[in-house]
Amino acid sequence: MSKTESDRAGLAKIVVDALENIGFLFIDNVEGLDFDRLFQACQWFFSLPPEKKRKLCRKNWVPENPNIYRGYFPVVEGEPSRKEGFEFGRAVSPDDVQVSPENWYYETCPWPEEDGKFPFKEYMTSMYEVMHELAMEILRLTALGLGLPEGAFTYLFDDKPCSTYRILHYPPWNGPPPSNARIEDGKILTTPDHSDSNFLTLLATFNYKGLEIVNSEGNWVAVEPRPKSLVMNIGDLFDRMTGGNKFRATRHRVLDIGVDRFSVPFFLEPSYFSDVGVNLIKKYIGEESHEPEKYGCYMIRVAKYERKYFEYKVLPDFEKVGERLGLVDPVGS
Repeated sequence: MSKTESDRAGLAKIVVDALENIGFLFIDNVEGLDFDRLFQACQWFFSLPPEKKRKLCRKNWVPENPNIYRGYFPVVEGEPSRKEGFEFGRAVSPDDVQVSPENWYYETCPWPEEDGKFPFKEYMTSMYEVMHELAMEILRLTALGLGLPEGAFTYLFDDKPCSTYRILHYPPWNGPPPSNARIEDGKILTTPDHSDSNFLTLLATFNYKGLEIVNSEGNWVAVEPRPKSLVMNIGDLFDRMTGGNKFRATRHRVLDIGVDRFSVPFFLEPSYFSDVGVNLIKKYIGEESHEPEKYGCYMIRVAKYERKYFEYKVLPDFEKVGERLGLVDPVGS
């Protein structure tokens, strides 16, 4: 990223080539990103007593808590996805008349009580903005590399993006893992094979091993740690909005490495109200033809009904997406 001014065209070409052929790339020299400080934030949060994390837990696990989308989630025993995490989004004014009180995408996030040892909320919200601006610059470079206006993608995120910033702790398995966590060659999962459903992901791995991706030959390969670098990949939405065959939303997974592992992903997501039914490339060459679909409705359809993600199953379908499309609610809303 230090070359965004000195060799902008060359950097744009590198980004587009990586997204077309690999789907993953390293991001170096990010202004404002201190990996040691970010790791310290993880250590501070996950060292909190269980009762303090419980206060932040989603309603699905602690019924007396009001938050259903943001906040803390615990390790779920017996699941192949073995991790605990805390996540939040950019705060939206309670006076914003566009946002319905039912719209859990914009719910107020609970934050932990601080003890003066680390300014957790202040630091994490400031890092959210660093990640957001980095993502916008990468999208501008991508557009440039495609011969499109630099704002061809960024307009989707101008007003109230739904992006999620998440800190994760992968504890090693206590005793034998469940059978659904065991895969080929005796390997053990902590996150199963998947592609991200969002637009773009920026991940800090803190030099931990364990991340694997599917390469262009269809084989699983390890992503070797690279000091002071982020790992970036695009999600299914970016793939879809560029025609479905231009960029690669690469499948990936995380393996158990036998020790506590930490990572911090930033999931870039458009505004709930952004139209994601458009082909962003055809839009700028005069061949646009699409069926409008709000991002929020897209995610409810994909995550709740089609992929049946665990965390989405219990979220209410306040837009009645399933009813309109004749889809079966996994648990009832």
